[in-house]
Amino acid sequence: MARVSVIVVSNGRPDALQRCLLGLSQIDHPDCEVIVVADAVSFPAIAASGLTEAIKAVAFEIPNISAARNAGLSLAAGDVVAFIDDDAVPEPRWLSHLTAPFDDPAVAAAGGFVRGRNGIDFQWRARLVFADAQTTPVEVDRVRPTLLAGGPGRAVKTEGTNMAVRRSVLLDQGGFDEALAFYLDETDLNMRLAQIGAATAIVPLAQVHHGFAASPRRRADRVPRTLFQVGASLAVFLRKHGPSGRVTPWAGRAEQRGRLLRMMVAGQVMPGDVHRLLATFDAGWEDGMARPVAQHPVLPAPPPFLRFPTGPRPHRVILARSWRAGAGRAAAAQAVRDGAIASLYILSPTALFHRVRFTADGVWEQTGGQFGKSDRSGRLFQPWRANARVSHEVARQQAQRLPA
Repeated sequence: MARVSVIVVSNGRPDALQRCLLGLSQIDHPDCEVIVVADAVSFPAIAASGLTEAIKAVAFEIPNISAARNAGLSLAAGDVVAFIDDDAVPEPRWLSHLTAPFDDPAVAAAGGFVRGRNGIDFQWRARLVFADAQTTPVEVDRVRPTLLAGGPGRAVKTEGTNMAVRRSVLLDQGGFDEALAFYLDETDLNMRLAQIGAATAIVPLAQVHHGFAASPRRRADRVPRTLFQVGASLAVFLRKHGPSGRVTPWAGRAEQRGRLLRMMVAGQVMPGDVHRLLATFDAGWEDGMARPVAQHPVLPAPPPFLRFPTGPRPHRVILARSWRAGAGRAAAAQAVRDGAIASLYILSPTALFHRVRFTADGVWEQTGGQFGKSDRSGRLFQPWRANARVSHEVARQQAQRLPA
């Protein structure tokens, strides 16, 4: 099993970072270190986690995710470097699944599946990305890793919140291009890996839950506050990877305009906001067209590996009726304090759809109707008995959560 360095970048989100670190403390990979690159607002979350002595920490104020990841990479002593966002939480077996393909020396990178805010649906599964920055889904096995390679003008897409790269390959590539401060940063790396013929494993059982938390760039409902870095990074990306002589903003601008118009129809933005936000995209494009590309720092040798306290834990399953939710939550929180992974199922006598969340107490809490559906492709109503329903849900999540 590969020795792994996990890098988390956090900017202005201490609560999300603390929750992410709590999730990382429950993963079952026995040989990993955790590196946190955080600004002054998020930095106190490291102490609040109670894991200060077990974390390599970097104070970092520059709002540039590529530069922050490179700062983390300078401390990474693992053979493989994994990345997760501060507003994401990994399933307990995430890292073991994600890094297993690196036993094959041909594998340079790996990416997993990302679940969305309801904890059930997927935001992203497997995708290819092209030289114009557009993506398309690609079918892969839903259980076993699938090994893919890019080609001229296309790459295997990995998501920055759930990916890993062999450290030696990442160093050979110079890390992340700091000309891409936000957006397309890992996609640029995907394209560079495709250019050298590197193989990427798509690992469906390596799953994280991603929250899309609010940031200086977007609201909690995913409405952008500014599109400056989107425009800038698109310009940089197309200058590096797009068709020669055809670097124009129009396709990217039209995509953003369409997105904003859909938000306007939904009542999330006002008509005047569309023009204002597109103006920030245009300003970013101009900036990106003037930026030096391929900004790669010289990375020093890292300090010694610092093992993070992880490893297999017992799994405790708790069923609570909705009218006994408080007692169920208390029991689940106690199970976590006792060293277990706790899956709490709070069922109401309804057909409500299910939701999954990782709580501040470190509990995997699933709520919904006893007769409702979790997987959104399922039936609207199914006459489950409560214990049978819980058994079904435990089996659905077994590969991600239960001990191997």
